[in-house]
Amino acid sequence: MHHIESEILAGHYVAGMQLPTERELAARLSVGRGAVREAIRVLQAQGIVTSGTGPGNGTRIRTTPGDALGRMLRLQLALDVTSVEDLTETRVVVEKAATVAAARQGPGASLRRAEMLVGRMEHQSDPDSFNELDTSFHIAIIEASGNHMLSMLSSAIRHTLSGPIRQAEERLTNWDEVRARLVAEHRGILEAVKARDPDLASELVERHIRHSYEVLLPSGFTINAGHTHS
Repeated sequence: MHHIESEILAGHYVAGMQLPTERELAARLSVGRGAVREAIRVLQAQGIVTSGTGPGNGTRIRTTPGDALGRMLRLQLALDVTSVEDLTETRVVVEKAATVAAARQGPGASLRRAEMLVGRMEHQSDPDSFNELDTSFHIAIIEASGNHMLSMLSSAIRHTLSGPIRQAEERLTNWDEVRARLVAEHRGILEAVKARDPDLASELVERHIRHSYEVLLPSGFTINAGHTHS
């Protein structure tokens, strides 16, 4: 595994490239084929390589290796004990940067998707379904920035928080009121991005994130493996 990682870092293996066969790697590294096979399984689990059967398939470096970072980051966030304050600050930094970039980019497919998602949120009262739309909306806005790294970071944070937020929404006694406010805030962010007003979009998304966590995830809570703790 370390050999393959070193070759990737050295630029010898690039996205989409087919790796040598198990037999060739085993001979090159003076190890058994079982060790090579296990290393490839680990790299598959990490999202670095894909393996297929049949002529011309074999094991290849993934053409979308950035997906691997997102998966690993989501696992790290889920396994680590992380305070809501830390996640809030991280999310504010990432989403403000992405929202500013999206506002400067102008209209596109991601913003059209965000528009559709806000429309669906306006008619969705179920907390679980609303939370899925909420997550998809924020990811769509960030994708509109055109910055793949920001998209990966934000997606990892959002998916880590989605479970605790959903649990918190189900406990709210004033869910309808909170839902209406969230929809209005999402609509405001979207309109500011569409109007290509990065300052307003940045201000609105930060206010939205901070206020949402104040209501849903009070100070002092931590998140570990998808659960909140006080």
